[in-house]
Amino acid sequence: MDKHRVWQQLEQLCATESSLHLRDLLQVKDRFSRFSFRQDELLLDLSRQRLTTNTLTQLLQLADSCDLAQWIESLFKGDRINHTENRAALHTALRLPAEATLEHQGEDLVTLVQADLQRMQHLVEQLHQGQWRGFSGEPIDTLVNVGVGGSDLGPMMVCRALDGFQAPEARQITTHFISSMDGSQISGLLDQLDPARTLFVVSSKSFSTADTLANAATALDWLIRASGLTTELLARRHFIAVTANAPRAEAWGIPVENQLHFRDWVGGRYSLWSTIGLAIAVRIGMSGFRALLDGAHRMDMHFRHTHFSHNLPVLLALAEVWNINFLGIHAHAILPYDGRLAHLPAYLEQLEMESNGKSVDRQGNRIEHHTCPVLWGEIGPNAQHAFYQLLHQGSEAVMCDFIVPARRYADQSDALQSQHRLTLANCLAQARVLALGDAAVDQSNATPWQRYQGNQPSTLILLDELTPASLGALIALYEHKVFVQSVIWNINPFDQWGVELGKQVANSLLDIIGTPATTDRFDIATEGVLNQLHGQWSDRESTEC
Repeated sequence: MDKHRVWQQLEQLCATESSLHLRDLLQVKDRFSRFSFRQDELLLDLSRQRLTTNTLTQLLQLADSCDLAQWIESLFKGDRINHTENRAALHTALRLPAEATLEHQGEDLVTLVQADLQRMQHLVEQLHQGQWRGFSGEPIDTLVNVGVGGSDLGPMMVCRALDGFQAPEARQITTHFISSMDGSQISGLLDQLDPARTLFVVSSKSFSTADTLANAATALDWLIRASGLTTELLARRHFIAVTANAPRAEAWGIPVENQLHFRDWVGGRYSLWSTIGLAIAVRIGMSGFRALLDGAHRMDMHFRHTHFSHNLPVLLALAEVWNINFLGIHAHAILPYDGRLAHLPAYLEQLEMESNGKSVDRQGNRIEHHTCPVLWGEIGPNAQHAFYQLLHQGSEAVMCDFIVPARRYADQSDALQSQHRLTLANCLAQARVLALGDAAVDQSNATPWQRYQGNQPSTLILLDELTPASLGALIALYEHKVFVQSVIWNINPFDQWGVELGKQVANSLLDIIGTPATTDRFDIATEGVLNQLHGQWSDRESTEC
């Protein structure tokens, strides 16, 4: 089946179906049963997407025309589908059960991964049992994860989401996350901590990330000033490295026995499943961490083995491709109706925009159609008082994802259960109004500025409950959706060359910040700001003298 021909058929279909309004589509009695799909504890409701049965059939043909089934197998088998870096993308191997088998380049990956997990479990148990002690001999009671990007966003998001699942033995360990290169986070945090009882986990795949190493150096300096001890002793007592580059971590000063490792076939934004998830395991225990892995693995198996017509990641991806490439919708709001998922929008921003925010295809050609939309989001109830005005009455079309658990507070007070019912009511109401507009209620006497157009497509993801397993499934759902879209758009979702040039330019600027720009090395705007900085810094130095 020819992709170009199917794409043209979808364009023709869009010309006739784009005028359909959701208020008409939602009159069809069996629409919910046709456009909602369940996998374990997760329901995917696409009934408010601007899809017809005919559209979905054509989109499924598009998936077939892109050889999606073969690409999925290549992903799971470990083919080098990250061709620009000559690597596999085997984050799914991190979630395989111990009894599974997978060989890659002559190595038994399951054995390697299980050994890494056992090493991590040993460290977690040491911390939980008070056996890891700082320079004063007191047990560690605070863990600070120092990372950025995937080494920060994923673990932080999961820790916050699963705070209620904190392991009883972990209650004496407080967890913090530091990522900002400007020092504001770490300087504010260190004032609150006891250096004798604080452990820093430096999480960096390459162990060369400037942001992370700057924060780690500040932490080490703080410990030296507080203790008067040597770097070698403090690195042994107060630092753990989580990295794919053991020699660099050791050169920095962290001994091998204080290191956890993962492989270069684990991308940063897919790394929370690896030993990068140490903070998660400390927070919710290894049993909780393994439940997270298991939930993701079950979604992996669903994605790999389920027919596309009932395959949740495939269907979610196709609905969004319809919105982006045919309906012309290029903005996407992530709206969790659960405060525990406050960091999910930021996590998905990286997952989606760093993976598919590209304009060159796998063959190096410029792409002539849209790819990844702009993603943003916020906790839904808070966003209702912020940017929902634009969603309901703005001039931009926006697709939305509503994410909410069906059950919460089952064993707690009636007041909290009432709050959850209020949250559910608001979630469903907003999805309804976005879809139906004025038709949601009688608006016959509304003034023009009180009118609601509706027809904004949305997806509702309903979790039975928010648990380690359901969160694992939710994250894997989005990971695989991103992969499906990359196949359809013919791009590599596993590299991120767009972040490299800025780093190089920053390095060239670093040594001359505060000095006059007397060369022609930079553009006129940059030189102008450099000279302004020189003036500011010169004035400060004169005042200090």
